[in-house]
Amino acid sequence: MSDARTWATGDPLGEALHHLHMSGTFYCRSEFTAPWGLALPPLPDCLMFHVVTSGRCWLEVPQEAPRPLQPGDLALLPRGEGHRLVHEPGASAAALFALPREPLGDQYELLRHGGGGAAASLVCGAVRFDAPAARRLVALLPRCICIEAHASPQLEWMQTTLRLMADEAARSLPGGATVVTRLADILVIQAIRAWLRQDPSAHTGWLGALQDRHIGRALALMHRDPARPWTLQALAAEVAMSRSAFAAHFKTRVGVPAMQYLAQWRMQLAAGWLQAPDARLAEVAGRVGYQSEAAFSRAFKRCNGHSPGAVRHATPAATVPR
Repeated sequence: MSDARTWATGDPLGEALHHLHMSGTFYCRSEFTAPWGLALPPLPDCLMFHVVTSGRCWLEVPQEAPRPLQPGDLALLPRGEGHRLVHEPGASAAALFALPREPLGDQYELLRHGGGGAAASLVCGAVRFDAPAARRLVALLPRCICIEAHASPQLEWMQTTLRLMADEAARSLPGGATVVTRLADILVIQAIRAWLRQDPSAHTGWLGALQDRHIGRALALMHRDPARPWTLQALAAEVAMSRSAFAAHFKTRVGVPAMQYLAQWRMQLAAGWLQAPDARLAEVAGRVGYQSEAAFSRAFKRCNGHSPGAVRHATPAATVPR
């Protein structure tokens, strides 16, 4: 069987999606009865999502009109902004982490809340993306994405996945928490794919560059093999363009020169690797193409404004309250 990287060479955007490995921070099966309201705090560096499995509710995002959600709808908040879920617009809302929740697994909980009226059930979650390509892709998504599966017959994949998720969430069988979280991950990735296909803004900037026949391949090569001693001439040769034409086309599509992009990409990778508990500076430097720790440290500070040591000794990101 061929490695995923082999097929990704011809599909750079697909390769970016391939790196959407989610680190689940918080999953919750929510059972509400009217009147009810839930206020979710901002969760920096997280993508938050809500899947309505039964009943109806409203999503309120600051500075946007309330959005109705019904069974089969999926809402994504890629930037982890604070927002509210309510039984009707303007209803009072309790803070999520002030409400009691029953643990159903390591990262999966059950929340019951409300006044005993009309019922609504949701599966909610907050996930992080570790790979730089994935984080960059998610950062380019709009503040809120709502996909109405019931109104889109072509989204049969979503309707089928939702039926499976609703069944697992309702029956609470052994292993159900694992199944629900895996299905949620699939829904998030498929929803992002649907947005990429449908939204015109997905064909501009970095996302558009990934879909460019020449520039997309060059980006994939740099993403995949950052330690290789790339030059402008070498990249141009790989995509069958002249050096000057490639340089001009790359800057037009991506917004920065190719060598500047490569340097930034290497430092983004390095910043992530340096956060590992057993990270060694020399090893990280070598993985991004530097033979000298001193040269790597200078490049890292020039790009990020602080030394590699500052990343290694930084306080780990806060986890979701329990």
